[in-house]
Amino acid sequence: MRMRDTFIKPMHPEGIRFVAIFAAITVGLFLLSDILGWIGVGLTIWCYYFFRDPERVPPTGEGLIVSPADGVVSLIEAAVPPNELGMPDAPLTRVSVFMSVFNCHVNRTPIEGEITAVAYRPGKFFNASLDKASADNERNSLRIRMANGQDLAVVQIAGLVARRIVCFVKPGAALQTGERFGLIRFGSRLDVYLPDGVNPKVRVGQTMIAGETIIASLPSPEEK
Repeated sequence: MRMRDTFIKPMHPEGIRFVAIFAAITVGLFLLSDILGWIGVGLTIWCYYFFRDPERVPPTGEGLIVSPADGVVSLIEAAVPPNELGMPDAPLTRVSVFMSVFNCHVNRTPIEGEITAVAYRPGKFFNASLDKASADNERNSLRIRMANGQDLAVVQIAGLVARRIVCFVKPGAALQTGERFGLIRFGSRLDVYLPDGVNPKVRVGQTMIAGETIIASLPSPEEK
């Protein structure tokens, strides 16, 4: 790997117009003051950094469930998946990953499978690290049918700063583990509802890398 590739990551196309806006404002700031202009340069670089889209290498192995987002595990608890997905009304283990404005915000599929439902629901914009954000905030939910016939849910949740959820996939799409499926602009959270009987392999406070960090694994046939 070249040294340049270590520090300069490709940018997701969703960020192009935002970087262009920041850059245009920076030009105007330089006309007013060099100090303000250099502040604008810093904010433009940050905007580019926010929309970075590095390549990720998912772990190999059957039944591995990976983190859908970069960030920190903020909650692990039992909760019922969003009712708009049509899943059974029974609590499942929910692993929440909180993304700050400094994390990469491209979201990735936790496990290989078919998208059987995509459901958007408008809502509020509480701090995404709070428990009530799962129920009250704007969200976009995906139901994934895995090879073993079980379902897994992953939910994009807008936060205090985030005001735009983007989803690239539709029902019927077949996705591989770690494949990009969306992003959320400027700080947010991802919830993963693990299948019944699957326990997490992570702890609250642990740092996650989207598409690479294993958060759980499906039991092998011998373990059932």
